[in-house]
Amino acid sequence: MTPLQRQSLAPKLPPLTSRHVAVIGAGAAGLVAARELAREGHRVVVFERGNQVGGTWVYTPKVESDPIGVDPRRAVVHSSLYQSLRTNLPREVMGFQDFPFVAKKDDGKDERDPRRFPGHREVLMYLKDFTREFGIGELVRLDTEVEYVSLMGGGKWKVRSKKIGELGVDEVYDAVVVCNGHYTEPRIAEIPGIDAWPGKQIHSHNYRIPEPFRDQVVILIGSAASAVDISRDIAVVAKEVHVASRSLTDATIGKQPGYDNLWIRSMIKSAHEDGSVVFHDECAVVADVILHCTGYKFHFPFLETNGIVTVDDNRVGPLYRHVFPPALAPWLSFVGLPWKVIPFPLCELQSKWIAGLLSDRIDLPSQEEMMDDVNAFYYSLEVSGTPKRYTHNLGASQFDYDDWLAAQCGCTLSEQWRKQMYSAVSKRKHAQPETYRDEWDDEDLIIQANQYFLKYFPKEVNSD
Repeated sequence: MTPLQRQSLAPKLPPLTSRHVAVIGAGAAGLVAARELAREGHRVVVFERGNQVGGTWVYTPKVESDPIGVDPRRAVVHSSLYQSLRTNLPREVMGFQDFPFVAKKDDGKDERDPRRFPGHREVLMYLKDFTREFGIGELVRLDTEVEYVSLMGGGKWKVRSKKIGELGVDEVYDAVVVCNGHYTEPRIAEIPGIDAWPGKQIHSHNYRIPEPFRDQVVILIGSAASAVDISRDIAVVAKEVHVASRSLTDATIGKQPGYDNLWIRSMIKSAHEDGSVVFHDECAVVADVILHCTGYKFHFPFLETNGIVTVDDNRVGPLYRHVFPPALAPWLSFVGLPWKVIPFPLCELQSKWIAGLLSDRIDLPSQEEMMDDVNAFYYSLEVSGTPKRYTHNLGASQFDYDDWLAAQCGCTLSEQWRKQMYSAVSKRKHAQPETYRDEWDDEDLIIQANQYFLKYFPKEVNSD
């Protein structure tokens, strides 16, 4: 164990109370939750159904038997990565606060990606670096799926898990932290007439490479990062690509600059048995494929709370500050539900909060006060006309949320350079979707970030 491991896994303060905690999932959320819980002096077991850590960042060419992912009998593939995926955030803002995502020198064994917006494999390598640095691997049970989690008498939790090829095992824990990700259960757009339409449908969860779409007419639904990337990926080989989205203005509709075969369209109105698809502006296209880049559902098939926690139109609730069901706090928690955020630092702060609460170092409001807070939040969404499915979409409010968490934990607030860099990249992403990953003008912020990183990696950071 390195000095950094010994220092980082040691409790920050003598633990008031040490709990036995089950963490479900060894992706980014589960790994940082395990680290923070261990730092606080808790005894941690991490359950991971895959054969390595990394969660959704573990690429596989495998896809599911049901291309739109609605058949409950399908063999589930956990990852949603496509081969060409690069991060849409720069590495400076992505990393955990005290373990920066700096470019690593290629040591001849691992081919590292030094780009500021690296490919997906580099993110997996970073998470594996993190796992090794903090000794988290010894807490993780690989190839072990959690089948059932339920509340027992006395406030304990029964966790039934099954290792591949073995019988299931029941164990008892003081607390459960759910970190199973939300990029596995696809959401599908509802299209009038789709049952009679003769073409093929696929969800982006099962998209890997563009070649199967060669010479096809493809309609892609969505406007988020994956839709932008995949539409341009496919346009290289497809006959035509038509991107349908609710969030676009009339000014953006039409053929895209630099492409002969890529159009932005209004949302789909209907599909027909002659193969045509009609958009809301009455334009029609005869298509071979509809590709749903329409996001994912929160899904916790293993979790039994007797109706206390539900998923309603993708609202996981009721949850106090996106983490705790008031009636079960702090013994059941969720890490990583918010989206349109910088996920790794957010998960880190949520985990610090959970760990401190479980050791009695931090206090929660009463159950009644937490429910009042939840209801006030839901009311504010309703008054503003925000659909229920956007409950966990933080977007512009993410740094207020992060700073609230930091204040609860006694941590420093989000760095100004991180906030400014995120804002600068967001603007470039919209203005230059083709080039923002390789052209930028925020060198002053990069210098500030590297100065900050020096205290963690003095030999690896170029601060010039």
